[in-house]
Amino acid sequence: MNAITEAVTLGRSGDNAAARDRLLEIWRGIGVAGDPLHRCTLAHYLADLHDDPATALTWDIRALDAADALTDDRVQRHHASLQVAGFYPSLHLNLADNYRRLGSWEAAQEQLDAARGRLDALPDDTYGAMIRTALVEVAEAVTARSTDRRASAPGPQG
Repeated sequence: MNAITEAVTLGRSGDNAAARDRLLEIWRGIGVAGDPLHRCTLAHYLADLHDDPATALTWDIRALDAADALTDDRVQRHHASLQVAGFYPSLHLNLADNYRRLGSWEAAQEQLDAARGRLDALPDDTYGAMIRTALVEVAEAVTARSTDRRASAPGPQG
């Protein structure tokens, strides 16, 4: 997790290419059957480092698949306050945004509905508010049939 965090920090400082390269190197070490917490975290952040919605979608699907293999016991060994259920609103939000950017309106709506159905797992804090706000933004963009990148979306600004 420390290596993943260091790579994510590279991306947040603006060095997206180095962050992508480092995360891909870590991914190769973890493998597709590695620790689901590592796979989920890495794929979730790696998706944010790709402006291409199809590439981001691939990584977001990997993150969701890994979350499905996670247990509360595993995530709480990393941090006692975590619960797997709290991962899902953000994971479904990201999938919805990718599908929207690809013009796949029905798939985007399905993912928005899935995210909304799990909002009760989010804390009532800054993070929860950010996810709820982003859900509204993506829903509005789906309604408007906009494939434009959201200004508030994480990752490289094209």
